[in-house]
Amino acid sequence: MIENPSRAEMGQMLKKAKRIAVVGLSNNPERTSYMVSKAMQDSGYEIVPVNPAVSEVLGVKAVKALQDIEGHVDIVNVFRRSEFLPEIAKEFADIDADIFWAQLGVENEEAYNFLKEKGYTVIMDRCIKVEHALTK
Repeated sequence: MIENPSRAEMGQMLKKAKRIAVVGLSNNPERTSYMVSKAMQDSGYEIVPVNPAVSEVLGVKAVKALQDIEGHVDIVNVFRRSEFLPEIAKEFADIDADIFWAQLGVENEEAYNFLKEKGYTVIMDRCIKVEHALTK
């Protein structure tokens, strides 16, 4: 069963985090991933777009995969369909980021269990922008 940290714990994580890699970030301003990432960028977070189909989003050069990111990542925020989460979870474990965050409507028990067994913080089916707004 998927259990998220409490809202207060998520708030603490967001206060501490500085750098968010966004898997599936679209360069289309109409898409939720773009709107949410822009709001987080406007709030002071460094956004790293992870999408092999685009070259740049929000003025930042995109990378093809999590492994292509240089330096530490605090949160990996995922905007892909739930069936892709196990594969993304394995990539996440390879880069040793701090928090795996799957957006609202996105969850996968296999990915959740894989990451929890490795000791990672996992949040699923929650909007990072909403949680951030609630912690201000």
